[in-house]
Amino acid sequence: MVPYGGAGKWQISAAGGAQPVWRRDGKELFYWTQDNMLMSVPITLRPQGIELGAARMLFRFNRAVGTVGITSPYDVSADGQRVVLITTPETPRPITLVTNWTADLKP
Repeated sequence: MVPYGGAGKWQISAAGGAQPVWRRDGKELFYWTQDNMLMSVPITLRPQGIELGAARMLFRFNRAVGTVGITSPYDVSADGQRVVLITTPETPRPITLVTNWTADLKP
């Protein structure tokens, strides 16, 4: 139990983390590790202090998670039971550009 006076900073991860997202009720914090694991840490606020549960890995995601132009590439359901991710494609897909296609429409 770590004492608090309603404000402060607490270290959640020993190995670092990125893109934290709170569960809607504030009872759990999610974050990504450098090796693409989504982690979860239960957090309880009590009158005598803040209680941090053990971090647990939810899953490893081996593809790149998209981050361009967005605040976070994932979100967590209100109850913390589901996660939605924005991802990048595994491999680039070719783009085919057809020019002068209207010429084939003439009778």
